[in-house]
Amino acid sequence: MSLTKRLVLGVVLLVSALAVGIVLMAGTRLRQRLEQEQLEALTREARLVATQWLPGTNADALADSAGAALRRRVTIIDQSGVVLGDSEFDGPALAGLENHATRPEVVMARAAGVGHNQRESRSAGDEEFYVAVRHPRGFVRVSIGTATLRSIVWGAQRDVLVASFFALFGALVLAYLFSRSVSRPVIELRDVARAIADGDLDRRPALTAPGEVGDLALALHRMAEQLGLRLEALEADEALLIGVVEALAQGLVVIDRGGNVVRLNSSARQLLQLQAEVPFSVDRLPREGSLVRDVRAVMQGTPVETSELMVGGRTLALTARPLPNGGAVLAFMDLTARRRLETIRRDFVANVSHELKTPLTVINGFAETLADGHLPDDDRQRFAATIQSNARRMQRIVDDLLDLSRYESGAWRPDPAMVDVHVTVSEVMAAVRPVAEAKRIALLAEIGADAERLWADPTALRQILDNLVQNAVRYTNNGSVTLFSRHVDHGILIGVRDTGIGIPSDHLPRVFERFYRVDPSRSRDEGGTGLGLAIVRHLAEAHGGAVRAESTLGIGTTIAVLFPPRSDVTNQ
Repeated sequence: MSLTKRLVLGVVLLVSALAVGIVLMAGTRLRQRLEQEQLEALTREARLVATQWLPGTNADALADSAGAALRRRVTIIDQSGVVLGDSEFDGPALAGLENHATRPEVVMARAAGVGHNQRESRSAGDEEFYVAVRHPRGFVRVSIGTATLRSIVWGAQRDVLVASFFALFGALVLAYLFSRSVSRPVIELRDVARAIADGDLDRRPALTAPGEVGDLALALHRMAEQLGLRLEALEADEALLIGVVEALAQGLVVIDRGGNVVRLNSSARQLLQLQAEVPFSVDRLPREGSLVRDVRAVMQGTPVETSELMVGGRTLALTARPLPNGGAVLAFMDLTARRRLETIRRDFVANVSHELKTPLTVINGFAETLADGHLPDDDRQRFAATIQSNARRMQRIVDDLLDLSRYESGAWRPDPAMVDVHVTVSEVMAAVRPVAEAKRIALLAEIGADAERLWADPTALRQILDNLVQNAVRYTNNGSVTLFSRHVDHGILIGVRDTGIGIPSDHLPRVFERFYRVDPSRSRDEGGTGLGLAIVRHLAEAHGGAVRAESTLGIGTTIAVLFPPRSDVTNQ
């Protein structure tokens, strides 16, 4: 088949394949994109409606007003799955709706906080896209029909098909004209290329061919002259390879067949603590037992799978492979940080297990005792109160763990606003006032005139002060707890000062660690989870600030958070 026919046929096949591929891919990608954007939009709308579902709010009226405003179907569901309100159903129709507890999006939202699903609606009768978010009183679900998405996708595919038809026609014309102008000089170039391949470097093509074919002729003309340049290119590639190897965080060591280290990168020097210039004997590598054994094995031609060894206090993973002509390549990876994190994780699991074990044991023991039908009513009520108290303590631990996990994972970012410190302090003091009055503790506020307003996340600030005040009240008897704020050089300092039992100086640096307690038995008796100050530290750092602790044993403790100026918080 001639070159012209092959080019034309190739263009037809290529353009046709591209058209089909673009139509399929554009439809799929466009649908996925639309569904993702719709999911994000519905999630935001559902969360917006959830913020309006307050105690005493008529759920059906809220669903109707939200549905009219958002032009969506809005459904409000209680914890048991009963539909309390739906923007498309009222009266008997609303009461006749099925229980939604088993709806996929509700099941997913119950487990993860947000759930979504796409299916045909049993009540509305058409296919809809649902998004549900969890609410303390149940679930808020927002949905939209998928007919609009399908029409958009089909319209885009139709436009691509029409454009592809015109592109195919134009490509055929251009391919025919192009192939006619190329075929003749290509035959000449073929003959010249064969001659050069046979070693005739004096053979040169004519340089009168148009366009890219002329460029090809020029390239063939200069091929012989460029052979020398190829050697320089190889040297440049080798230099590039060396640069890449040196930039690797993984340590690499190359050993030749004679047992000499002929190459190693800077990471290997650092990990293995080597200073000698290459080449040097493999005997100068660290004499760690497993390393010596693995090097001996790989030099004998046996690959060494990943093994761990200790060198200079670091935990390293070693992988070794023999080279085809003798010698070996050793690769070292620093696992020190990973192993440290694993240790932290194990300690965390152990601490959580220990914290939950005591209330679980209490609940189990008293529950077994309550099973005795002959208990006096007074004992039964006392046991039930004990179970309830320990259950609340477990709930506080779980809530604090969830908050701490969210802050540490980076999934939470502060949403700062200008906060009235007086209002926040009043709310915090009102929450702890009953406990403080029972312990005869005076609650005081010292708000500086230049620190009455603070640029911070309002919810985070409230949580910080809640934790600090609760700790202060917990460890203070017949004294005072003072909430204060004042302007300092680097921002605003806000915190809590008490006249409680104080913290020993050797414990003070560790009070912001998870589950760390100065007096574990008293902290548990008082209802502490051991996570409050860790949460305070993470919230402060998320704002770009820092937390400070000062204490004198038997006199009192002051813990304060430094919030940076507004511009610094905004840039976090």
